[in-house]
Amino acid sequence: MRTRIPLLALMASSLVSAQPVSAQTPPSAADMTIDAATRTAVIDGALEALRAFYVYPDVAAKMADAIRQRQQQREYDAIASARTFADKLTSDLQAVSHDKHLRVGYSAEVLPPMAMPQGPPPPAALERMRAALSQVNFGFERVERLAGNVGYLDLRAFAPPAVMGDTAAAAMTFLANADALIIDLRQNGGGSPDGVALVATYLFGADPVRLNDIYDRPSDETRQFRTLPYVPGKRFVDKDVYVLTSARTFSAAEDFTYAVKNLKRATIVGEVTGGGAHPGGPHRLTDHFMIGVPAGRSISSVTHTDWEGVGVEPDIKVAADKALATAHLKALEKRAATADPRFKREIDTAIERLKKELSGSQG
Repeated sequence: MRTRIPLLALMASSLVSAQPVSAQTPPSAADMTIDAATRTAVIDGALEALRAFYVYPDVAAKMADAIRQRQQQREYDAIASARTFADKLTSDLQAVSHDKHLRVGYSAEVLPPMAMPQGPPPPAALERMRAALSQVNFGFERVERLAGNVGYLDLRAFAPPAVMGDTAAAAMTFLANADALIIDLRQNGGGSPDGVALVATYLFGADPVRLNDIYDRPSDETRQFRTLPYVPGKRFVDKDVYVLTSARTFSAAEDFTYAVKNLKRATIVGEVTGGGAHPGGPHRLTDHFMIGVPAGRSISSVTHTDWEGVGVEPDIKVAADKALATAHLKALEKRAATADPRFKREIDTAIERLKKELSGSQG
């Protein structure tokens, strides 16, 4: 469990996104004592939500059978802690589905309605989301120029374009003059697929490129996601891109990584990602319990499958804490042979420093 409140939790709590997001709730400050009636209501509501919305109906039925059997064996009767009960249900459901997007959440505060709206969110709801996400700069944690004119973007989530578009344009315009670009998704837990498409657009030309499709079970429809013919700011095309990953890279962040890897637009550096390819949304069960139900599945335009349960394999596999130095070194070594002599010293100095850092040498 993350100790910080993830950006995705802010998006879910705003309850305004019409697109699937990872359904996680912030960790509550206080636990709560629950009774048998509450446990029954949560289980009944969770299984009904899974029956109606889970992406694979046959797996939903298997989960229901497993939970009912545990109920009959009275496995939940002694659980009085709300948080423990939510964790136990999550573990039991995932034992059948192996789906990391599927989670039962508990909140000490009364949960608001969680109906997923259809179409664009109303203006008031959009402003609430904008205000909440502005506190974390819409996921854009850090943008800078590294030694040797390598651009660096630390992106913690993919917020919906309606709220993060200006920030994305500013960040990408700042990075446009770099000779290579590193996009750090090691702490990115996901977000909006439209946000993925927006950020990916900056890496391609004006002709739209098909990134992936998402099948949605409730509507029984498949939506294609493509890069956009126009974005504000400057694009970063015809130059090398490196994407950093860790085991925490999840959901929409994996969507981005999987797409740019298979389209041969970026080199992936780091660890195998978390393995969550089933987007969905939150469903309120009681005043204090909700469930995140994965209702869709991603379909790559290249592989025609996804990364569910296995994660995205990096091109260069290294520990997450060495990924940035590794990618930076690769970018500089590639540039060194053709670099302008006026900047060669900066590049050579940075290469030696990074080699020492990766080898564990001091000084």
